Amino acid sequence: MITRRAALAGLAAGVAAPVRAQGPAIRISTAAPPLDFLARLLERVKADCEGQLAVSVHPASTLFPQGTEVEAMQRGKLEMSTMTTFEVAQQAPELGFLNRGYLFSGYPHMRRVFQGIVGERYRKIVADKMGIQILATHYLGTRQLGLRQKRQVQAPSDLAGVRLRMTAGPEWLLLGRALGASPVPLGLPEVYAALKTGTIDGQENPLSVVHSARFYEVMEQVSLTAHMIQPVFLAIAKPVWDRLDPAQQTALGDAARNEAAWGDEARLQDEAAVATSLVGRGLAVDPVDIGAFQANADQVYAGPAKAWNRGLMQQVQAAS
Repeated sequence: MITRRAALAGLAAGVAAPVRAQGPAIRISTAAPPLDFLARLLERVKADCEGQLAVSVHPASTLFPQGTEVEAMQRGKLEMSTMTTFEVAQQAPELGFLNRGYLFSGYPHMRRVFQGIVGERYRKIVADKMGIQILATHYLGTRQLGLRQKRQVQAPSDLAGVRLRMTAGPEWLLLGRALGASPVPLGLPEVYAALKTGTIDGQENPLSVVHSARFYEVMEQVSLTAHMIQPVFLAIAKPVWDRLDPAQQTALGDAARNEAAWGDEARLQDEAAVATSLVGRGLAVDPVDIGAFQANADQVYAGPAKAWNRGLMQQVQAAS
């Protein structure tokens, strides 16, 4: 005889909706604003992995403060982040040459490097030395100088005493000095308010970030220093990567590479459009004497270059 409780249990089992497995949870922390292409491509990675992995995206440093994500991955507190060459060089100084100003001649040069032998060697060193797996390289943009108030800028000497926001870290601050400015370490989410109040005189970022973070509202000028063609890595803690099964690795790896490529194309198109839109918003967008900035960078980086892997750097330069 079937009891009423058993009948109800059987009925519930028969009508219950199947639960779709989502796999391990992968949290991605990034300093990128939600509207920036980096944050948007991560949302696309999340959608691509649905059903294989439970991916969540945390933009604007809402999960971990900018600059702390690498350590969080290494300590098992975070699965994925968007890691820069500057963060790598803190633990692998021989790779610091990728942080110097005026290294890449343009986006095609950067892409050739990371798709070639140098990129392969770079990823292996990072995996072996830092315990972090690089899944894809994304073009973060060409970094330009933005100023709170208009001033004549042609050479690094014109930026003497300018309080320029830089990401925290010794090699970021060195880049600020290579531009001739007085670098001030500050997290990206704090930059808008600091420009508005005059705590800083300027910032340097790709134009797409200037647009997505609305820095144009608190700036009067962009000087086209083009001092860095910057890559950023979609990176995962290697122990987390190694725990994924082959299907999950394929899903996440393919999604990272495909969406990074989408982000590259979108950002390249956006950079061209943003320069025009900034002029339309009343900002001055002015060229500078690139040769003067390059010469100053060569002097500033003469000391740190002693610790760099000269062979790899020469391969980068040969790919231009």
